[in-house]
Amino acid sequence: MQKEKGENNNIAYIDGANLYNGIKSLGWDLDYARFKIWLIDKYLVKRVYLFIGLVPKYKDLYTYLQEAGFTLVFKETTYDGEGNVKGNCDADLVLQATRDYYENNFGKAVIIASDGDYSSLVKFLNEKNKIKVILSPANEKKCSILLKRTGVSITYLNDKKSILKNRES
Repeated sequence: MQKEKGENNNIAYIDGANLYNGIKSLGWDLDYARFKIWLIDKYLVKRVYLFIGLVPKYKDLYTYLQEAGFTLVFKETTYDGEGNVKGNCDADLVLQATRDYYENNFGKAVIIASDGDYSSLVKFLNEKNKIKVILSPANEKKCSILLKRTGVSITYLNDKKSILKNRES
């Protein structure tokens, strides 16, 4: 049964690497616990999925994120030719959001990414009136033109730095 409008019935889908790298490129660190609370308060989310590559040496980070209330969805990682970790989670995020749509699990989706690979998902959700906002970890210049062309509202997280910045870093 669909919840009444205004109840916490939205789901956030985060591309973990995109969020981390986008914020890092802006020169500040995100307070993930504060970010989760902000998502609940501002966008009425009931669940926050964080899609992330599984790297054993970051197990303490994963524990922290789970304790902060994130639902972690791990992707097996590989390495590129230069030894950099690759944990492409795009397809997993798209599949989860699509599955949740078809199972009627949310009121609206909140997509946290700056990557144009999500534009098809955003267009689909927009056609179904099931997307609330895109939250871009990158600044306006670096956010994909494909996302901008969807016509969906985009909030740039750098504009929320004063609220979301990790004060200990």
